[in-house]
Amino acid sequence: MEQEKDFSKLYKEWQETTKKLMDRFPERKEAFETSSKIDIDRLYLPDQLDSAYMEQLGLPGQYPFTRGIQPTMYRARYWTMRQYAGFGSAEETNNRFQYLLQQGQTGLSVAFDLPTQIGYDSDHSMSRGEVGKVGVAIDSLEDMEALLKDIPLDKVSTSMTINAPAAVLLAMYIVVAEKQGISAEQISGTIQNDILKEYIARGTYIFPPKPSMRLITDIFAYCATDVPKWNTISISGYHIREAGATAAQELAFTIANGKAYVEAALEAGLDVDHFAPRLAFFFNAHNEFFEEVAKFRAARRMWAKIMKETYGAKNPKSWQLRFHTQTGGSTLTAQQPDNNIVRVTVQALSAVLGGTQSLHTNSRDEALALPTEESARIALRTQQILAHESGVADTVDPLAGSYYVESLTDHLEQSANEYLEKIEELGGAVSAVEQGYMQREIHHTSYETQKAIEKEEQIVVGMNAFKLDDEPKPELHRVGPSLREHQIEKLTKIRQTRDNERASAQLDALRAGAKGKDNLMPLIVDCVRSYCTIGEICGVLREEFGEFTGI
Repeated sequence: MEQEKDFSKLYKEWQETTKKLMDRFPERKEAFETSSKIDIDRLYLPDQLDSAYMEQLGLPGQYPFTRGIQPTMYRARYWTMRQYAGFGSAEETNNRFQYLLQQGQTGLSVAFDLPTQIGYDSDHSMSRGEVGKVGVAIDSLEDMEALLKDIPLDKVSTSMTINAPAAVLLAMYIVVAEKQGISAEQISGTIQNDILKEYIARGTYIFPPKPSMRLITDIFAYCATDVPKWNTISISGYHIREAGATAAQELAFTIANGKAYVEAALEAGLDVDHFAPRLAFFFNAHNEFFEEVAKFRAARRMWAKIMKETYGAKNPKSWQLRFHTQTGGSTLTAQQPDNNIVRVTVQALSAVLGGTQSLHTNSRDEALALPTEESARIALRTQQILAHESGVADTVDPLAGSYYVESLTDHLEQSANEYLEKIEELGGAVSAVEQGYMQREIHHTSYETQKAIEKEEQIVVGMNAFKLDDEPKPELHRVGPSLREHQIEKLTKIRQTRDNERASAQLDALRAGAKGKDNLMPLIVDCVRSYCTIGEICGVLREEFGEFTGI
């Protein structure tokens, strides 16, 4: 009875918190009902409250956050619709951003081209053939200014998918805001800044693990003081899953990496409750609908326990796993691309029912090329229809209590914890990466999946079953070959017109800082203000830190 009383007290606290929160969103109606005039409660609970069960399940907005990190979830405010975009020049990408914002997108998400991701300027020999192809080319502050032209950075949050040179791109964003008259304290957004998953699954690393971890903790410390609304890392399971991992592996390896970042920050002398509330996560949404919902719920519960019990965090915000979701790019097919609209809808629904904070829905043509404007609009409309027409946002955690979903949630947590135990035996995530453990596990799973598809044991509609003799040929978006020349012209002009003596002095200061133990973020910001290029800044760090060439 005492435990039931305790739960009743928690429930009363939840009701009071919910009321205060809803008062902040007067535009959202209080009463919800189905088309058949059936009232929809804000939250559903078992008729008979089993105290042990409710302790494990919890309440939305309360530890261990199985049912969501906010007490009201989408009943108060929808998830952020953050469509990922970036291609060609900064000017072209700015035009796409303006279009998506006009269509109702509520946050920006920037894709960078491969040279930018690995810290090369567009005129470097390594950049040939790749400038602007899989994202926008950013060489200097001038490009970032063009990318964000006429976008109010104090009102729009921006996510940047950038890892090895994350500090440089964040510095550029900060300086562009300054030029708009907006202080660093006012801007909000996220940098991915997750280098461990690059070694595991993706490959756009520059420096070895130890100096890379130093850059990450420098960003943690700098932003905690100077850019308090910025999410300093988006610990990514997305690319781990894209490389072929299972849902359990995605969950385990992502959380293992998260633990490594926390431990690196603690070793650097940071207080856990100083930096942990700004950590964020990035997960994939694949086709197996119920498992994906359960994965998101298990992730929240696992992280809450780890932060509270392992690292002794006291602030409830430090326990909360906040995450962005992107639908599964590797599930999209070049064959019958319109089928991808259906796949993306199912995946997006799993993310919403799993309680995501923001969402990107892939476009139907992404297995073939960069999305056309029409395809990007359909992808955004998919989210808007889920939000405004489906009713899935009318109550918190609508699948809670499903025998199947709760069982899957428990089993995924158990399976992920088994992987975490193995990683701890290997000395933690960094050591496991250096030994190739997670890479081997993913390669094995990926190989087995591919064999099953080729043997038609796993059906992929339109590819190995239900094929068409005459495949449709959609209109594709193309990036012109002249972009590299355009970027080289801009670089040449910048190097001719900037104060080169000042730029050289700032690069020398960065070199000296890299040799020592100073926080490198202020030095990188100074380099950016002097219009040093990403290649020049990363070049200095390459010389001091060395380059990682693989395992």
